Amino acid sequence: MTNAQGRLQQIAIRVDGPGGSRRQPHQGPWARRVEAVVSRHRNLLDFVHAGMFIGFLALMLVPLFLPLPAEGATFYNNFTLFANFVIWGLWFPLVFVSVIFTGRSWCGVLCPLGASSEWANRVGLKRPIPAWVRWRGTPIVSFVVITVLAQTVGARDYALGIAEVFGLTFVCAILLGLVYGRGAHKRAWCRHMCPIGLMLGVFSRLGAVQFAPKKPRGQDDAYAERGICPTMIDINRKAESRHCIECFRCVNPKARGGLKLLFRRPGTEVSNIRQYNPNAAEIWFLFLATGLSLGGFLWLVLPQYQWLRQAVGSWAIDHGWYWIGTSGPAWLMAVHPAAHEVFTWLDFFMIVGFMLGCAAGFGIALTLITAASSWLAGRLGADLHLRGRLVELAYAYMPVAMLSLVIGLGGKLFDALALTGLPGEAIAGIKAALFALSVLWSLQLGFRLLGQQKLAGVRRMVALAPMLAGIALVGIAWSPALFGY
Repeated sequence: MTNAQGRLQQIAIRVDGPGGSRRQPHQGPWARRVEAVVSRHRNLLDFVHAGMFIGFLALMLVPLFLPLPAEGATFYNNFTLFANFVIWGLWFPLVFVSVIFTGRSWCGVLCPLGASSEWANRVGLKRPIPAWVRWRGTPIVSFVVITVLAQTVGARDYALGIAEVFGLTFVCAILLGLVYGRGAHKRAWCRHMCPIGLMLGVFSRLGAVQFAPKKPRGQDDAYAERGICPTMIDINRKAESRHCIECFRCVNPKARGGLKLLFRRPGTEVSNIRQYNPNAAEIWFLFLATGLSLGGFLWLVLPQYQWLRQAVGSWAIDHGWYWIGTSGPAWLMAVHPAAHEVFTWLDFFMIVGFMLGCAAGFGIALTLITAASSWLAGRLGADLHLRGRLVELAYAYMPVAMLSLVIGLGGKLFDALALTGLPGEAIAGIKAALFALSVLWSLQLGFRLLGQQKLAGVRRMVALAPMLAGIALVGIAWSPALFGY
């Protein structure tokens, strides 16, 4: 196939429905080959899931029975450090980066949590999924609880913390599968409660992979608890990417119905978000998750946090709250005397309060900045109302937010580069280059989204200006992780 023929794969066909009209690329030969291979071997996924399940159990449980790593040990020669590096240095950053190239393939092909929930559902009660589980805020609450707990129990540093955080999510996933989800092996956990699944789903909108109906009946992304899809997508009315875990059950190259695999330019769905069901819940999650993760990093490095902790502790002691200087239960906070780290109730409340404060402050700041761009766009002739413009434009922050999370919280990956002998200046340069690329991508998406709102030329640039401040805010906030200061 020539390069010209390859480009013809992107020629669009019109699809009309109640949710609006959009253009979808033709299915190219590479997509058909992937469909054929995966469909032929899809029965092997159970073995892959079982292997991942055993592997994750080993990473969680084996370090619990090993002594603390000796001084000078590295992940090359110590299994405890190796397990920590695999989870926080490889799995965490790379699973986020993978959504750009393969969408939520982690969820459908490799994730042992989702597979465990589905296995439980096969023998479970199969009750209808209640409204409190289906509430859009449920995965946001799940993300906040798990992220904060991971900080207070020291999941990034201690084997017990890793076992607690991942063990808790395994138990919740299995219990949810045992009780809820009717039809053909449902994954209510993946759709409604997984703390990582929602984030991967939101960022998968940037991805180069799309599954589209062969026979679309509207494009409003309807919910269907009964049906072939484990994440309750009405496959003939599928529009957006975020709920699709790419399990390939709805893909049969020989069938006239079901879904087909398409490859697209990364960012296509975001730059045309109006046709892919934008919603405010995703934006709040994007802003709050970025701020919460930022808080989880900054309390470790900011001297201002230590000053605030000292001030709050002194005030509490002056008022007779002596209990605040005692340690709490090990399941709630890090209590590791052998490692010379024991959290007190003061530490617990300070970490939780600081992280929640960062989440709220960051969310409000980015909302106000995006509202300024949206207001300007309206004054310059953009369509939609203010709220609609704000929700659309907020999606432009996705590349810079994702890259900040990967670099900031996946720092162990870059620590491994230092062990190879790569100079610190070179590693900082890599981080800066990656961040610069994410900034340019965010600006490009913002520019295209304003074009979708009927702005052109200088008016589009003027409306984009406040978003530069928002992107700068993300960079400045993450600068201790990104650039070391």
